[in-house]
Amino acid sequence: MPKQFDLIVWDWDGTLANSTAMITNALLKAAEQVGLPPLTPQAATNIIGLGLRESIEALYGNIPIEQAQALAKQYTANYYAGESEIPLFDGAAETIKVLSKRGFKLAVATGKGRRGLNLALEHCGLGKYFHSTRTVDECFSKPHPQMLDELMDQLVTMPERTLMIGDTGYDLQMAQNASVKSVAVTYGAHSIEQLNQFDSIQQFGSFADLSDWLLEYA
Repeated sequence: MPKQFDLIVWDWDGTLANSTAMITNALLKAAEQVGLPPLTPQAATNIIGLGLRESIEALYGNIPIEQAQALAKQYTANYYAGESEIPLFDGAAETIKVLSKRGFKLAVATGKGRRGLNLALEHCGLGKYFHSTRTVDECFSKPHPQMLDELMDQLVTMPERTLMIGDTGYDLQMAQNASVKSVAVTYGAHSIEQLNQFDSIQQFGSFADLSDWLLEYA
């Protein structure tokens, strides 16, 4: 079957990496540690996918810069204390390797910072399979289309030949803003109800189902 897509762009946290709970807990703990009003787990989970600055603004509004900086610093410390232990979803590494072998261009577009993504790629050993990556340190936060626009420009791929895969509405909105098709996964941060607000060509409740579809239809 002919390929539908030339470029497959992956979100990282909650899509390839099983990190949603750890990110949520790191943020809840950080808010408590710096004396900010406590967050609910749902509120903390809902901002996964945004850049850290945008996440703090979404959660607390225009708090004093000193408080925002303290929260960011404490969250980062909490996150990196456990980052090396975050596993990929079962089958993720194998799927990436097979897609690479079949000639797909692969990329990452993430709300993580550059340091965090580089460490994650080093820990899982998949860095060599991705042709390019974009983080919130180089681009506007999702759902701005800059990450996808730059990846398509760099990898010389048209929007109609590009697929974005993500677990949040920010991923799907970014794809829509870049005129790119998207696939939603419901095993990550955002609920089906949140994801249903955006147009995606498929939804999958497990990485295994996503992998089966990609290997047959992408």
